[in-house]
Amino acid sequence: MKASVTPTSPMGRRGRKGRNISGILLLDKPAGITSNAALQTVKRLFDACKAGHTGSLDPLATGVLPLCFGEATKFSQFLLDADKRYRATFKLGVTTDSGDADGKVLETRTVPEISDSTLESVLEHYRGEISQIPSMFSALKVDGQPLYKLARQGIEVERKSRKVTIHDFSVVERDHDQITVDVHCTKGTYVRTLAEDIGQELGCGAHVVELRRLAAGPFTIDETISMEQLEALAEDKAQLDAKLLPVSSAVQDWPQVELTEVTASYIRQGQPVQIANAPTTGWVSIFSESDDPNEEFIGVGEIMDDGRIAPRRLVVTN
Repeated sequence: MKASVTPTSPMGRRGRKGRNISGILLLDKPAGITSNAALQTVKRLFDACKAGHTGSLDPLATGVLPLCFGEATKFSQFLLDADKRYRATFKLGVTTDSGDADGKVLETRTVPEISDSTLESVLEHYRGEISQIPSMFSALKVDGQPLYKLARQGIEVERKSRKVTIHDFSVVERDHDQITVDVHCTKGTYVRTLAEDIGQELGCGAHVVELRRLAAGPFTIDETISMEQLEALAEDKAQLDAKLLPVSSAVQDWPQVELTEVTASYIRQGQPVQIANAPTTGWVSIFSESDDPNEEFIGVGEIMDDGRIAPRRLVVTN
């Protein structure tokens, strides 16, 4: 199924500038810019009227940043909530105020000899469910203000610890003062906080010098496109649009149910429906038997206690 591009009349676009396109772009975010700056650049390239990203990457970070256009923005929360996978390099012996290489150096210490077994025993403390206190340099908001803006003003506020889960935490390579790791984790995990906590436990301090997101939900780094590649296509909107994944790809790893056109019409009116062989619990992606591939994906629903599927988020098609 292809992403959709719907022409709109000037009357239909009143109050909104840009093309009415729907789909998901998998950007390989470059280093040195914020996720929002990357989004705004891509939105301009596509001349899209509506777009949003699915979770901030630090300016230092690169990698998978799904960008949602049009109807896909309705499903961005599911990508925000999805697991992530990172490759990070920790510099031992140096702590910074931000926990990464963009911050001011606070302390430099000698790095002791650290055996593989010692490092492994420390990493084991950070596997499974752990508690983290978000960094003051994170994008987490307090009273509507991102923490990093307060930190740049020299303001520190109390942050509550949060539970996150580290599914996998392994060493890829290491030398005396640098460790490169792979981290598979739940949403809301701060890799810089992992670096700081592990550095403290090793007795020398640490900070993140490189961070690359390898996966976000069902999407991997191999599927991404770079900003340079997009800019090279800027004059050809058809080629740009061809890079969009369908809206349904946001939930491509969910259980799927297919409805007859009649049953689908009830779902579209907001009514729960009963179908055979549906899952008994949880959320599902809903498709119709329509011959039009752009009409196939209806949205997502949740299984009710009585076994019916209740619509939760639906796409709007012309």
